[in-house]
Amino acid sequence: MASDNIALLTKLVHDFDGRQDGLESNLSYYDGSAQPTQIGLATPPNMRSLLVSIGLSRTYLNAIEERLDVEGFRISGKARADKRLWEWWQANNLDEQSSFGHTESLMHGRAYILGSAPDPEDPLDDPEVPKLTVEGPQRVWADINRRNGRVKNAVRVLRDDVTYAADNPDPDYVTLYTPTTTTGYIKSGRLGWTIDFHVEHNLGVVPVVPLLNRSLLSDLHGASQITKDIRSTTDAMARTLMNLQTTAELMAVPQRLLFGVKPEDLTDDPTNSYKVFQAYIARILAFEDSDGKAQQFSAAELRNFTETLDQLTKKAASETGLPPQYLSFTSDNPASADAIRASETRLVKLAERKQRIFGSAWEQAMRIALLLMDGKLDREAHRMETLWRDPATPTFAAKADAVVKLATASTPDGRPVIPVERARIDLNYTVEEREEMEKWDKQSATSQLAELVRPKFQEPGQPDPNQKPEADAA
Repeated sequence: MASDNIALLTKLVHDFDGRQDGLESNLSYYDGSAQPTQIGLATPPNMRSLLVSIGLSRTYLNAIEERLDVEGFRISGKARADKRLWEWWQANNLDEQSSFGHTESLMHGRAYILGSAPDPEDPLDDPEVPKLTVEGPQRVWADINRRNGRVKNAVRVLRDDVTYAADNPDPDYVTLYTPTTTTGYIKSGRLGWTIDFHVEHNLGVVPVVPLLNRSLLSDLHGASQITKDIRSTTDAMARTLMNLQTTAELMAVPQRLLFGVKPEDLTDDPTNSYKVFQAYIARILAFEDSDGKAQQFSAAELRNFTETLDQLTKKAASETGLPPQYLSFTSDNPASADAIRASETRLVKLAERKQRIFGSAWEQAMRIALLLMDGKLDREAHRMETLWRDPATPTFAAKADAVVKLATASTPDGRPVIPVERARIDLNYTVEEREEMEKWDKQSATSQLAELVRPKFQEPGQPDPNQKPEADAA
């Protein structure tokens, strides 16, 4: 059995290493450090260091991720979000971790959610809360069954230098996840690995959930949101800006031709090149020699570069669906609120699609968490729903006005179109805030007023006149 696990571990580590290609390129386009190929037809070699990095990919991915906020999980048959699942979410800091996972998935095409039972030997672990962590593809790889789309086995790889390197292919620590066990291995021993820990969870499923982006029926491991057309547009913008800088360096100052003028006529020290240059860029040049003549060429026109950048920016907007104001090109007249919302239609729809895809992964992660803590799943848990914040960006006043109209309008039988609870959900109040509002709703206006005035008019030591004696109350 040990040798079988070692063979499986070796295979998964090999697959993991084979899937590291392209991750560094994705990151370079995201953080703006990508350096496109230099054509060099019009740029001197010594000025190609002016090549500019473009943050188009980061702007695009961040615009999507900023609209992906989980607000809870609802079990089938229940009207409200499940408190227990939300407590697990908060205890594992998934408000922050989910943001990192969504960004990694958009950038690389995949991220992973790992689940485990609380460690009884760790004093910081709550014994009633499972552990849920998010990892990127630089550390985790999952082997997915093409027949049913579920994870067969998974591996988590750690190296001292954190990232994969061709000269250091062997990891220092590996965790192997199977449907029945979770085992940690240290690089040592006769078989190459020594067991660090071994847990028999017997869940029947691997406690690893892929958070996939742009997965296809023919490719179950996802793809980067930074597509080839976005990369090519980014490279073209970088080269255009480089040529713009080069032209500005070489020809932004009008060039002059001086005839019949000796170097000593330009400055008192013709051997000092800096003084000669100062004389060259001076506005007025006067010479005593009557034969001296000067001619001036006009400065280079940079409009062709700026117009090219404008066209490339519009091309990027059509490829990404980003609104014009996100890419800093707008008309002279400011857009109205309705026009801004209309320009965000594609971006909002894309965010809704990502919510649907990522929500399925988070629901599966929560089912695994229920299995870890309860050992079984209720039938309703299979129809779990992830609750997301509205990805659209209407103003609060406009949204409140629409919600109030729906809550106060009546149907033909006299009922409101939406109940008050639905209105509060639409206004993005949290579960705790809605519960506090319900407590206030149960108190009458008179009782609320009495609570406010009692501390002012009630003398110390006197009984509350509004409170009935215990005998009468009984």
